[in-house]
Amino acid sequence: MKVLIVGNGGREHALAWKFSQSKRITGLYCVPGNAGTADLGQNMDHLSLNDIDGIVNAAKVLEIDLVFVGPEAALADGLCDKLSKVGIRAVGPDARCAQLESSKTFSKDFLNRNRIPTAIAKTFKPGQLAQLQDFLNQNPNKPWVVKKSGLAAGKGVLESDNTEELLSFAKEHMADDEVLIEEYLRGYEVSIFTISDGISYKVLPAAADYKKAGEGNTGPNTGGMGAICPVPWLTKASLDLISKEVIAPTFDALTKDNLMYKGILYFGIMVCADGPKVLEFNVRFGDPEAQVLIPLIETDFCDLFGAVADGQLDKLSLKISQKSALAVVVAAPGYPGDYPKHLPVKLDFINHETDRFVFHASTLNEGKNLLTNGGRCFTLVGLGTDHLRAAESAYSLENKLEFEGAWTRPDIGSNVYSQKF
Repeated sequence: MKVLIVGNGGREHALAWKFSQSKRITGLYCVPGNAGTADLGQNMDHLSLNDIDGIVNAAKVLEIDLVFVGPEAALADGLCDKLSKVGIRAVGPDARCAQLESSKTFSKDFLNRNRIPTAIAKTFKPGQLAQLQDFLNQNPNKPWVVKKSGLAAGKGVLESDNTEELLSFAKEHMADDEVLIEEYLRGYEVSIFTISDGISYKVLPAAADYKKAGEGNTGPNTGGMGAICPVPWLTKASLDLISKEVIAPTFDALTKDNLMYKGILYFGIMVCADGPKVLEFNVRFGDPEAQVLIPLIETDFCDLFGAVADGQLDKLSLKISQKSALAVVVAAPGYPGDYPKHLPVKLDFINHETDRFVFHASTLNEGKNLLTNGGRCFTLVGLGTDHLRAAESAYSLENKLEFEGAWTRPDIGSNVYSQKF
């Protein structure tokens, strides 16, 4: 099977690594890929992620059997729709289903219409800044969540009880988009990923990521400084309740609305005192959650996602490791603020072990030199019989990797048995 992976982050390196292990793989390509994926297959870095027609044409020329689309923007732009029109199988939802992530207004309407538990929200359109200000002034000193409706690369959400801060954030995004004002939910977050073939679905082990930059969950929000899987404090009773009140009703509603969802569907869940509520949907694997989930999936990826593309998922057994996985992000100096790129990297490790992995997130090759190319540059992943041993494996990789100003959050996984976060 010839496979083309679309994307260039840690998620895509993890996907490429897993596909490369398949007994059925005959060709592996990445658009545009990174320095890590270049070691596993052929990077097509002459194509950009927004060159939808170029990606489709490349898949035709290479006679690709399966395309796995990693990033949300390509899905929202209809890459899977265009691949389907030329007869190429793809893993990922069509543009209509992708609105579950690309439009928070669409997503919230879907949740409310189908009575799936979620935060109460009010939508304001461009030109309604005065009405939004009146709403906030009528509810002073109360915490709210402001969300840009469209895609914002993880920078479209603000939680605050400061009216001026909320108004300023909303004003910034209302120039060309709707914004939602949501109630601030109290509880703890968990990430649930599901795989669907448009007919049936399977639920993957729960994961959780560490969004704050600083030790002890302090500092600014980031795209994620680490992740764990499974989640020790999520009881079977809580997971059963999430399945009953959120996951099953969502897939029933997708069928009812004729949204034949095919691919990965992520549920961002806040577990509250009165039950689970949906914070958001993602229409793809998250990052860094993908890096802890993918190594735990023992099923051959060509078999698994071939079944997804063909609507045969219910006939395939999904095998999951009983180990725990933990990921630690290695970031560039200054991240999540301004940071330098193209820092020389010394890496003394290849992914040949069974319990330790280094996934490239933002890297490139310049001749024989490995360079950083972003804010979150690598993900160190460890597996173990429990999270403490997984943490030992992940952090043991720090001395295998070196570049100027590299830093990690030192406490990923340290509180998994004592604190919800």
